[in-house]
Amino acid sequence: AFAECIHEDVRRNYWGYSKNEQMSVDDMHRVKYTGIRPAPGYPCQSDHTEKETIWKLMDVSKKTGIELTESMAMLPGASVCGLYFSHPQSKYFAAGPLTKEQVTDYANRKGVSFEVAERWLKADLAY
Repeated sequence: AFAECIHEDVRRNYWGYSKNEQMSVDDMHRVKYTGIRPAPGYPCQSDHTEKETIWKLMDVSKKTGIELTESMAMLPGASVCGLYFSHPQSKYFAAGPLTKEQVTDYANRKGVSFEVAERWLKADLAY
């Protein structure tokens, strides 16, 4: 619920193109707004370790006190993390099912072992 609230604030007050937006909860769940807010661990960005990238780039722990566990859970537990894309044509999508070749390529580009990439992408594997 808090993630929805923050996203509404961004759409209305920072992006500026939805200043008078009046949307029901049902409309929000049906993604009737402009832009998307994908997050690590969800279908379009299933690798939770990308939170580490966000934490490093934004110095999240120092600035907010939010920490990541070994399993990439956020502490405190009510914390939210995501990316915002405001382009009117941005749409949610799902990555997967992934082949071994795709996981190998991803691991190489990310600089991690195949086994590490496979572990974090487990829900999206085609094999």
